[in-house]
Amino acid sequence: MSEHYFTNNPTSKIMTKSFTHTIKNKTLSFTSVSGVFSFEYKLDKASEILIKSFVPSGDKVLDIGCGYGAIGIFIKALFPEQNIVMTDVNNRALEYARKNALSNNVDVKIIESDLFNNNCIGIFDDIVSNPPFAAGKDVLKALVEGSFEHLVVGGNLWLVGHHNKGGSWLKSYMNDIFGNCIDVEKTGGIRVYRSTKLLQGAFSV
Repeated sequence: MSEHYFTNNPTSKIMTKSFTHTIKNKTLSFTSVSGVFSFEYKLDKASEILIKSFVPSGDKVLDIGCGYGAIGIFIKALFPEQNIVMTDVNNRALEYARKNALSNNVDVKIIESDLFNNNCIGIFDDIVSNPPFAAGKDVLKALVEGSFEHLVVGGNLWLVGHHNKGGSWLKSYMNDIFGNCIDVEKTGGIRVYRSTKLLQGAFSV
C-alpha cells in the first residue's frame, strides 16, 4: 500500500535530492526527501508562485503543511523581520525542514501538528500553504476553517492550487468562510487565493 505525503511516520526508503533555487535575487539550498511533497530536484511551481506573490500583513506567519520547508524558509529569507512558524503532520518532513532551515541559516520555529491540533500554534497575521488536495475536501475545509480561527482581524489566508483541479472549489469555500476571496496571481492554471479575516467571531456556512 502506497503512503501519502501527509502520513505521520513514513516507512518508505529515504532518498534525497538537493538543489538551489532563486527568488527575488535570494538563492537558497534545499534537500527534498522521499515520502514528502514535493520530492524533486527543483521547487514545485505552485510553491514558487505563492512565495513570489506573498506580501506580509504583519510580522507573524504560519506555514501549515510545510513539507521540507521551502515556503516558510523562503519567506523568512525574503522578509527577515517575520516570525515564522512551520508545521506538518509528517515527521520526515519536519526533520528535513529543520535541516533546510539550518543549511540556509534562517531562524524559524518548526513543530509537529495535524492542521491546528497542536495548542502551541497560536494566532497569526498571515497563514500560507500549498495545501494537500489529495487529502480530500474534509481536510481542506478544516484547513480553511482553522485558519479563520487562528488569524487576527485583518489577517490573510494565502492558498495556492491548480484552478481546474480543485482550486476553484477551494476558492469558493474560502469565500464561504471568510466572506471574500481574490486571485492574487494567475499563472497558467495555477492560482494564488487570498482571503482576509474582516471581523472577529465565528464563521457560518
